[in-house]
Amino acid sequence: MRIYNTLTRTKEEFVPLEAGKVRMYACGITISGEAHIGHGFQALIYDIMRKYLEKKGYKVTYARNYTDVDDKIIARAAEEGVPADEYAARMIDHIDKVMREMDIDDPTLWLKATENIGNIQDFIAKLIDSGHAYAVPSGDVYFDVSSFPAYGCLSNRSVEDMLDGVRVENAEDKKNPADFALWKAAKPGEINWPSPWGNGRPGWHIECSAMNRAAFGEQIDIHGGGRDLIFPHHENEIAQTESLTGKRFVKYWTHNGLIKVNGQKMSKSLGNSLLLEDLLKKYTNEAIKFALLQTNYRNDINITDTLFPEAERHLTSFYKILDEVEAKYGSDPSGNAAIDEKFNEAMDDDFNTALALSELYSVFKTISAKCAAGDASCAADAWQVRKTYSLLGLFKKDAKAYLKEVEQKCPAADVPQQVMQLAEERWQAKKAKNWAEADRLRAQIDALGYTVKDGKEGYEVVKK
Repeated sequence: MRIYNTLTRTKEEFVPLEAGKVRMYACGITISGEAHIGHGFQALIYDIMRKYLEKKGYKVTYARNYTDVDDKIIARAAEEGVPADEYAARMIDHIDKVMREMDIDDPTLWLKATENIGNIQDFIAKLIDSGHAYAVPSGDVYFDVSSFPAYGCLSNRSVEDMLDGVRVENAEDKKNPADFALWKAAKPGEINWPSPWGNGRPGWHIECSAMNRAAFGEQIDIHGGGRDLIFPHHENEIAQTESLTGKRFVKYWTHNGLIKVNGQKMSKSLGNSLLLEDLLKKYTNEAIKFALLQTNYRNDINITDTLFPEAERHLTSFYKILDEVEAKYGSDPSGNAAIDEKFNEAMDDDFNTALALSELYSVFKTISAKCAAGDASCAADAWQVRKTYSLLGLFKKDAKAYLKEVEQKCPAADVPQQVMQLAEERWQAKKAKNWAEADRLRAQIDALGYTVKDGKEGYEVVKK
């Protein structure tokens, strides 16, 4: 089994620090707002990694954190007129609910910054004692980047380049502009904790280092998160932790790609964030997963207007075959080892879900042909597909129940591909303000027995 390591920029054979055991940590959500599709994708990917490692026979301890105190959380709480901890607790409860609707399992360990203040302060104190950090009269504490010669090893950037990519705060208090905050002095009215340096709260980066150390000790096997965390967050984690321990912190650094919406980076400032809760009202959780997992986890995903409807149509066709086979032959747990072996080959290559899913089209074509020919071995194939691909969160539902859910949520799931192609061409013509072409395409769609309903963010195709 090979894993791409961001630190070395190569795929490496996976050999854990301790035989048979894997210590794994993924950076979770800063709960200053609702969970969007990027959060869902990252949580899904690391859930799958954990499950596949378990399938390979490893005992996996998987930790995931919530950042439940930072500037944005404090600001949002102030806007709502509630204490920051109350706001954070409410958001965590809500996000947990949405993630469970996505059928993403909880990690082995949930970690929260506010529950680790003592661990964080102990970590900072040791960095100060060893000369890697320093307190300033304002009550802030900074990490001294110049004390860690390997700084930049993960992102492959010089300190000068890094200063161009991150906002510099309180430069007058620092020894070096690149130094980053470990402890922030409290401002009036902010949530805070007493410390040897004055009342304050943790900086963002120190949280994960301290929680990792408390949960796992000095070293872990896999650390992950979105690619946007490579710098500064993960770069700073390496500097802090390795300065304290003198040991390599993480053996395999893994990073998932980012989400784009119709070619643009998804962001609040562009107003194109796709909230997970909203998507789950329109599509089944399995369709959302199928859509996301068709791209290798390290690559960016471009969410077009047709991505989720198309995924739902493919899954609907697969579930119809399962329904037919199971109604005719029942379930045959003797299975088909070849299907599982193909899946494992794909996943052994850096968790290649895109390759694993590409196999489904030929597998279901074979199952359908067998069923039509009266070959009862199709039941063993269908059972194996369910067992194998359940690791990706797919084919876990009763077929008839799934088809009914699709009918209720997304009536366009059974729309022919020809019609959806015309609808997409019409949408592009509208965006280009080619009204005559858009009208011509609408007429073609109408002639095929369908109609298009336009909305602010896209369109919906329904049967007349």
